[in-house]
Amino acid sequence: MCGHDEQLIVTSIFCEMTTDKEIFARSERLLGDEAMQHLAEKRVIVFGVGGVGSWCAEGLVRSGIKHLTIVDADVVCASNINRQLMATTLTLGRPKVEVLRERLLTINPFAEIHAMKKVFNESTVEEFGIGDYDYVVDAIDSLRDKALLILTACQTQAKFFSSMGAALKLDPTRIKVAEFWKVKGDPLARALRNKFKSMKQFPKHHFSCVYSDELLQNRGKDDEADNLSTPNQGWRPIKAQINGSLVHITAIFGFMLAGLVLQDATKG
Repeated sequence: MCGHDEQLIVTSIFCEMTTDKEIFARSERLLGDEAMQHLAEKRVIVFGVGGVGSWCAEGLVRSGIKHLTIVDADVVCASNINRQLMATTLTLGRPKVEVLRERLLTINPFAEIHAMKKVFNESTVEEFGIGDYDYVVDAIDSLRDKALLILTACQTQAKFFSSMGAALKLDPTRIKVAEFWKVKGDPLARALRNKFKSMKQFPKHHFSCVYSDELLQNRGKDDEADNLSTPNQGWRPIKAQINGSLVHITAIFGFMLAGLVLQDATKG
């Protein structure tokens, strides 16, 4: 079994043997040198690196983003393994952002990956310097914190993209992108809109969301142990509960968010 120190040694050796030009040869062939330079210069922050955010982060780094901050306060638990990129039986109990940072640096050792093991909320909002980024990606579950991130990010010049609920989905063909106020069939988007209306505070500008209008029911029984070990999603209309989710859905959500950043960053 290759430990943490051995992995760092392997990454160091690889860094000496190759260049980022080689890593992104196929990307540059498609996008061109100027677009790749744009990607390398952009600063991106991803809030939440669970089932959606972890895949988004990987998509960004594999595509040429070199300045990435990942934010999440949680540690890897067993129930994460079915859908979260860095969650394996070997990473249980470790902070998600630390494990993910290690993986991302094995993909591109030349990248600058900043891991922040913190909760984003009213007491910490000023600690992230959101206005310093070119792109802000929201993959937060909590309704309250998600609403705060939307309002905060939309007050800056950063381009903002958000994930709506990725749980209770099975059909990947129903995943799509729409402007926040035009998202239909998603309970999280509806709850956010209602919250903004009750607060009488609204995002300062429009932003795109990844969502699906599919909404299945949990067929399995509720796992009380899982509810105790995992923060609830906070936006369920009746009571908080843990909903089932699958990797092919959460990963597509994450890759679509990454794609939105890449499309915008490489346009003429």
